[in-house]
Amino acid sequence: MKPTSVALALATLVSLNTSEAVAQDAETAAELKAVMQQLQQLQQRVIELEQKLAEQSDSAATTTTTATTNATANQQVEQVAARRQAKSSALAARVERLEEDVQAAQNDPIRIGGAVRMQYKWEDYNDPLKDRGGDFEFDLVRIDYSGEIGDVVLSAQYRWFQYMDTVQHAWVGYNFSEQWQGQLGVTKVPFGITPYNSNSYFFSSNFYVGLEDDHDLGAKLLYRSSDWDFDVAFFKGDEMGGVNGLSPSKADRYAYDALGVRLAGEGLYDDPTALVAESNSVALRAARKYDLAADKSVEIGASWQFGDMNNGTDNIGERQAWAVHGVYNINRWTLMGQVTQYDYDMELAEQGIVVGAYAYYDTIPSKATLYSANLAYSLPVQWGPVTNLTFYNDFSLMTNKRFYSEDTVMNVLGVAVSAGGLYTYFDLVTARNQPFVGGSMSGDSKQTNTRFNVNIGYYF
Repeated sequence: MKPTSVALALATLVSLNTSEAVAQDAETAAELKAVMQQLQQLQQRVIELEQKLAEQSDSAATTTTTATTNATANQQVEQVAARRQAKSSALAARVERLEEDVQAAQNDPIRIGGAVRMQYKWEDYNDPLKDRGGDFEFDLVRIDYSGEIGDVVLSAQYRWFQYMDTVQHAWVGYNFSEQWQGQLGVTKVPFGITPYNSNSYFFSSNFYVGLEDDHDLGAKLLYRSSDWDFDVAFFKGDEMGGVNGLSPSKADRYAYDALGVRLAGEGLYDDPTALVAESNSVALRAARKYDLAADKSVEIGASWQFGDMNNGTDNIGERQAWAVHGVYNINRWTLMGQVTQYDYDMELAEQGIVVGAYAYYDTIPSKATLYSANLAYSLPVQWGPVTNLTFYNDFSLMTNKRFYSEDTVMNVLGVAVSAGGLYTYFDLVTARNQPFVGGSMSGDSKQTNTRFNVNIGYYF
């Protein structure tokens, strides 16, 4: 290889290795710039020597002295190139170390994200709101924390609404291997289709009885492989500390939990007088995954949970729930289905279980069966900032309600629009005896209500 080619290759290598570091750190950039200037000067000197060698080579045929000089010059060039190569290799190693130092300094171990959401709503069961043409209102601000320090994983989320603020989840974890992870703290209860048994902003009816996207305080062990998901968890209590928790309002929480026993004569939305909370619960979930083709897959699973109900002093009952569930994906279509049953066996005479979330109380039957079936179609598009449209229909049915005869029904027809950091739900909800759509899970109404909702969220 010619000396010029060696020098050019070395200069190019160092230039490529230094480009990222220069872009990332101003101080490192100055140091690397000086290195590049030195290499350019050395390269120019090698070129001059090569040119001199070429001139001497032209006269080599007529004089032996010139040939001797030419050989000497060639040796000088080779010596210079060798010295430059050694120095360039050392400089390249130094640049690589600088790149690693800059990269490590700029990769913070904990990442901070979040969301800001607002919404428009129109309800046919709310005459004043109908007269105003609906309302546009603030929904929430949330902050997310995630990452690793050492070998310890962190994940947490806190939410602020107009009427309350609350933790959604907060746990630390450890990766025992590529398949096994442990979590400790306010972590998600493994139950049913995950991460959600729904496509819409309103979840399914399972959410309103505490069996979808619920988080409690305890420990969980997860196994993930290409074929299987396994979860086993133990929860000491709910995320707010149960009956003896220090929260001023038990209903100021993100997800629904049992908070009391509904006694005869109390209204469906009254504050509970007989307090109760989940205690010492065990949850198990297993799902088998199959890849049927490049664009086709299916997941079939089962979930079960069991625990005590405690009034702050004694256990006064117990609860259990089970579900079988499946997800089928083919091309852009997704079909989800789940059957769920839960049962609260209480020592007190009751008319249902008081649950709470979003700063208000509701009543659920102490036993019921739920069915859900959801269909979604994902359509990639290029409409300015809009990159995807997800069309869906989510259906939920709650039946066999202990002490209550009328079913709870909810159907959500909608589309979710992705546009950069914006994610917007357009939902048309038709429901009967459904919270947030003019009813209660224990309602006995025969009337169907309609709500149109647009939730706009910016996620970062």
